[in-house]
This record gives sequence, structure tokens and C-alpha cells, in this order.
Amino acid sequence: MPLVSTGELVSAAQARGHGIAAFNVITLEHAEAIAAGAERAGAPAILQISENAVKFHGGRLAPIAAAAAAVARTSAAPLALHLDHVESVELLHQAHETGFGSVMFDASKLSYEENVRATAAAVAWGHERGVWIEAELGKVGGKEGEAPLDAHAPGVRTDPDEAAAYVRATGVDALAVAVGSSHAMTERTAALDHELIGRLRDAVPVPLVLHGSSGVPDEEIRRAVTASGMVKINVGTALNTAFTGAVRAHLAEHTTGVDPRKYIAPGREAMTDVISHFLGLVSGTAR
Repeated sequence: MPLVSTGELVSAAQARGHGIAAFNVITLEHAEAIAAGAERAGAPAILQISENAVKFHGGRLAPIAAAAAAVARTSAAPLALHLDHVESVELLHQAHETGFGSVMFDASKLSYEENVRATAAAVAWGHERGVWIEAELGKVGGKEGEAPLDAHAPGVRTDPDEAAAYVRATGVDALAVAVGSSHAMTERTAALDHELIGRLRDAVPVPLVLHGSSGVPDEEIRRAVTASGMVKINVGTALNTAFTGAVRAHLAEHTTGVDPRKYIAPGREAMTDVISHFLGLVSGTAR
């Protein structure tokens, strides 16, 4: 199936009152698991490659992008390709030529004024080329290399009035907001501020994005989507936790094996199970 644009999938999910899940791609097996999980769930999904994943691949975007796009195009599920957490303008400018229909441009480490200027420039560049742009306002902690951050500390969460002004000033197509989740959580214990999500939904005219969803319990995600208005749900660490757990279990049982296919396969299947579950959760079909 041809690649579908992220904007199209997000708009369709929002119109139905559902969510759309976006999953991080680090290896080819991540992409294959996303495609398989989407087919199993009968739901669309977004494959997203982060700037950190690009760094892992030697700073070369094109090879992993081509692999992910090839997997998506041979899938029976509607899939989009998204470039995530991009801080480098140089990497941003590679997005269009490597097949990405959307980019999350992350200037959240800058001051508010600098964030607005940098993001507005990214939006102008993207919209000239038909690229959908997501941005972040607030502090969603937990990224590699960052100091620990309490998701509920004063000044961390996104302010609705500031968010509305930010969207007007930048022209972004979607906004990632800080509402109680955190990146890289391996336990699902995050508590979301649903009252704040509702206020942000009412104040901001573009879809809301939840980063750090791996650490959010099922019922919290379901409520955030169906009752509060969150649309794009990003999942990364949950895939890596499942993959690594399955690999460890296989290697503990097969101590003399050397064929990586033997332990990568159960890792990929474990990710597929997680992906199918999250897709059912955000689309309202999970039992």
C-alpha cells in the first residue's frame, strides 16, 4: 500500500474521536513489527524515526528511512513515515527528499521566544514542501542525556494560553504537550492531568500529541483519547522493553546459540504484540 501522510491519519482519527499511535523505529525489525501489528489490529499506524535513531545509524538518515518506507509500502495497513524529535535544521531539511511527510521539530530546549522563531522557520520550510510539522511546548522529560525531571513539577506542564499563542505564532500542524508523561519510562505508572488536557484541547486549534506514552497505563491512555482529546500517541520504550525481554529469555534458555535470527524473531514478535495492543487501545477496539 502506498505511504499515507501523517496529517491524513491524524485528521481521520480526530474526526472519529479516536487516536492514532506512532511507534519508534530503531531497526528493520521495529518497522516490520509495526507493519505486522497494524495488520493484526486492522488499524493505521505511524512509523517514526528519531534524530537519536539517525545518530545510532551513523548519522545517515537515508538507509533506515528507505528500509522503513519499503516495509510500509509492502504492508496491507495504512502507514505513514514521520521524522521525530528533530533538533538539527540540517536533518529537518533532509526529510522531504528521503520520503517523510511529517516532522516533529523539537525546539523545546530553547526559550519560548527562540522556540517560536525556530519553529516558525521550520513550519515555513515544511509547508512550502507539503511537510506536516509537529512541535513541542512544555517539558516532557526523560530523553537520553537529560537530567531527571518531575513531570508534575511547577512550570513543567504546558500552559493552555501560552499554547494557543504558540500555535498562532508558529503555524504548527500539531502540538506535543506536557501533561504528566515522561520519555523512557519502563513502568506504566504515569498519571496524566486530564483536566489540563481538556483545557488544552479547547484552547488549541490543532491536534494534541502525547509523548512518553510507554509509561502511561491503559486506562489513562484510553481516557486521554476518548474523553480528553489527545490524538497522536507516541510509543517507543515499550517496544524496546518487549524486544529486550524476549531476547534475554531466549538467550537464557539457549546458551550456546549463535544465530541472531533465533533470538531476534521472538523479539520482533514481542514488539508486534505490544503494537497491536496499543493500536486497539487508541482506536477503541481493544478488549
